[in-house]
Amino acid sequence: MTEQQLPAWADPSVSPAALDPQGVSRRGLLRRAGLFGAAFALGSVATGRTPAFAAGDGGPLGGEDPRLAYLVGDHHIHSVYSHDAKYTFSQLAAKSAEYGLDWMVFTEHSNFGHADFGAAMEHREILRARAENPRQLIFQGLEWYIPAAEHCTVFTAPGPHEVDVLTRFESAYDGKLLAYDKGGPADADTARNEAHALKGLKWLAEQRRSGYVDDVLVLANHPMRLGIDSPHELRNWRDAAPGIVIGMEGAPGAQGAAIPGWRGATSIRGEYENKPSVQSWPGYPADAYLTYGGFDWATATVGGLWDSLLAEGRLFSVTTNSDAHRIVFDTWKNGDWPAGQNFDNTGKLPDPVNTGTPQPGSDFWPGQFSRTHVGVTRYGYRAVMAGMRAGRVWLDHGHLLDGLDVRLKRDRDRGRGVTLGGRLRVRKGERLTLSVTVTTASRPNPRGILPELAHVDVIRGAVRGPVPDRDTWQAPDTRVVRTEDVSGRKGTFTLRIPLTAGEESFYVRLRGSDGKRNGPGCLGASVDPHGPVPHAPGDGDPWADTWFYANPVFVDVEGS
Repeated sequence: MTEQQLPAWADPSVSPAALDPQGVSRRGLLRRAGLFGAAFALGSVATGRTPAFAAGDGGPLGGEDPRLAYLVGDHHIHSVYSHDAKYTFSQLAAKSAEYGLDWMVFTEHSNFGHADFGAAMEHREILRARAENPRQLIFQGLEWYIPAAEHCTVFTAPGPHEVDVLTRFESAYDGKLLAYDKGGPADADTARNEAHALKGLKWLAEQRRSGYVDDVLVLANHPMRLGIDSPHELRNWRDAAPGIVIGMEGAPGAQGAAIPGWRGATSIRGEYENKPSVQSWPGYPADAYLTYGGFDWATATVGGLWDSLLAEGRLFSVTTNSDAHRIVFDTWKNGDWPAGQNFDNTGKLPDPVNTGTPQPGSDFWPGQFSRTHVGVTRYGYRAVMAGMRAGRVWLDHGHLLDGLDVRLKRDRDRGRGVTLGGRLRVRKGERLTLSVTVTTASRPNPRGILPELAHVDVIRGAVRGPVPDRDTWQAPDTRVVRTEDVSGRKGTFTLRIPLTAGEESFYVRLRGSDGKRNGPGCLGASVDPHGPVPHAPGDGDPWADTWFYANPVFVDVEGS
């Protein structure tokens, strides 16, 4: 693979006059982080490792994390190498660049045609693209049909065995290819299938441990779309392959599904239009099958499933993405198959044809609406994966923010403190400061709207350790503890929020929105007084209800 080059906005040899407004803004953020130019190109790669100690163990008090630059990406993209998508690899790579993505993951659906033909063909395209445009970070991945559950993003670091690992995994462990979803109406719940999923994850972990691939990551996709990803399965995946299974989509793709007048009167953002089935985990409420401000119920519910995982004291990240298949208002249609050809015997759809007339679709282009921001100390593939593993991640819709930097430290300490995904070690009763540096949107988003952040919410939850019931989906001690009204504030500013360490370890996380759609959260106003709310079916303009979410920072209280 050719040597990686800095993106234009980070390259001092590129004149500011040659940058678009987004590039100018990102260059300013990089300068403020002290990582411009050689400091970003040559800086040490963030390892992504957090301290091994838990609350009560030995280790230094306080904590210090490096300065970070945030790279924007999308880990869930489909091309003609997926049986149900439409666009060429080149079309998607070009659009990703147009909308400012630094990194992207092509995650084609598992299929016999993909395993036998498509993965290798796409890999050749990816290798050419990496050579021709070394400023773009292009990963190859797979959307895994999880035995007993829904889908996962699986992707590897570039290297000589990246495709081999993906196709061997696909052939041996994919529920669709194994026909594990064909054994009857409740087959997705069988112990056999759950065990096979764990076996596959352990196999992936061994490929990394042995050095056969440099790195591999797994994230659960649209976990509540069907309700078949049970709480115990999420915990089992995480525990079977620690550091490999790093989290889940906090918000699904298909965010354009409910644009008024587009898909129909029953459409919901994310295509969350399902009802519980015999395969669904029976403990989820009916509200779980909706999106809230475009976010999955598991993430959007304060004190809900995501918080129940965090309350165990272990990092579990959230992301967002396009899940690009068919773009809203696009005019391309699938091409026609030549005689005798199909996806199973070619591994690739025919190239699309432009009709000049809008075609059905629910998705946005990668980077057009949904963005995952990953904190790194340098530019490169391994740095992105390390940043994701470390939980240095925040996400936004509609280009709500230009930048976000979060630091938590003891008041008695100097320095930067710890950031997203990190751990701060303190004594009971110590005073802490959470510093939230926001850079507001400096330019209109792709819809032509200049986003305005209205509020920042601080969410705090107690850390109690592993739960006795692995199907627990509530964290009853998690709630919104502070809301900062930032309406009308522009540019870069820092909120300084005082916290005090009690007797228990805890975590804090952040979210915020444009303030246009708020209401009591799923677990009541005393837990979440103004959280995201569902839209009416068929009336969910995503550009009019945008949010950001950030990963947690953990506080380990000595002696707790």
